Amino acid sequence: MSKAQAKAPPEPPQPPRSLQFTRKIRLDRVASGTTPARIGSIVEVSPQCSAEEGSIIVCRALGERKVYGELELPSGRLAKVVSGNLIAGILGARQALHGYMGEAPKTLKVGDTLSLLNVGGVIGTCISASKQLGPPIPLEVLGQATRHGKLLNIRDYALPPCDSISADGPPIVLVLGTCMNSGKTYAAGECIRLLSHSGVRIAAGKLSGVAALRDTLAMADNGAVSVSSFLDCGLPSTVNCEDLAAVARSVIAYLEKHSPQMIVLELGDGIIGGYHLDSILKDPSIHRRTKARILCANDLVGAWGGINFLTELNHRPEIVSGPVTDNSVGTSYITGKMQVPCANARSEPLQLARMLAKNVGIKVEVSE
Repeated sequence: MSKAQAKAPPEPPQPPRSLQFTRKIRLDRVASGTTPARIGSIVEVSPQCSAEEGSIIVCRALGERKVYGELELPSGRLAKVVSGNLIAGILGARQALHGYMGEAPKTLKVGDTLSLLNVGGVIGTCISASKQLGPPIPLEVLGQATRHGKLLNIRDYALPPCDSISADGPPIVLVLGTCMNSGKTYAAGECIRLLSHSGVRIAAGKLSGVAALRDTLAMADNGAVSVSSFLDCGLPSTVNCEDLAAVARSVIAYLEKHSPQMIVLELGDGIIGGYHLDSILKDPSIHRRTKARILCANDLVGAWGGINFLTELNHRPEIVSGPVTDNSVGTSYITGKMQVPCANARSEPLQLARMLAKNVGIKVEVSE
């Protein structure tokens, strides 16, 4: 060995092996938010990452939680996230009043730490945590999933855009709420269940919120012949979608292909908030097809505000449901002072479904 070779400086230290995935690896958890791309448990992971919303990111869980510590899988099943699990999710934003507020990072590289923002696997930077839920599960970025050398993003598997929907299609029912957890999904499910059992062919969808399959799976379980949501349009959430009406039209156009007699559409979260519901309510082609609106509210102030807010947008609700209708304290005020009929989805599901059928103009004997 020469003298020069003997004095050569040592090679620089290599990055930890945990950051050097350049081949196919096996995932422990695949989030339901990745469903449009149909990835499996074995994926190719690139060290190059795109910080665009919808990017399918592979991460390592750096912790676990007793509360809000599960991930929804593409099957709809919930699986506990264990520290060290390798997880595939999607970059996105969330603005949940009773959950986490977060956004997609501006830049992204291997080794960054992000957070699990929702059960459907939306991943981002947590801006504000929930006092009830505690801090979200931290995640170490390992890379981005690829297919045939291309970085995966759910937007590449989106439904085609739709500029306008036909004026003579099946009637649309909008299920809206004053807030998350106000009873929207349950009310929609009971209407779908009872009307489907009575012979009405119903398609259903969810137009706003943050990505997860739970609500659309519930619609299918209750008898909807076809279901779809904004996730099928390549959106991890509707936080940063200014023109949500275009997404709604695409979902409606897809549902119409299955020849329904009625389309039930849930608008996630509340009618006021960060999920851009107003663009749907202001769309002329959607408005002319909407034959009924069910407003779900938790209390009288919410019901009063929701009815007035929707009336200003020419979407005065035909029915009020939710916890505010649990007893006559709420129903007497809403029917008397606000002049809007009420029906509780839990105690009066038949009445709710019959009122809906009448408002939509479908003549059917609704029964259990």
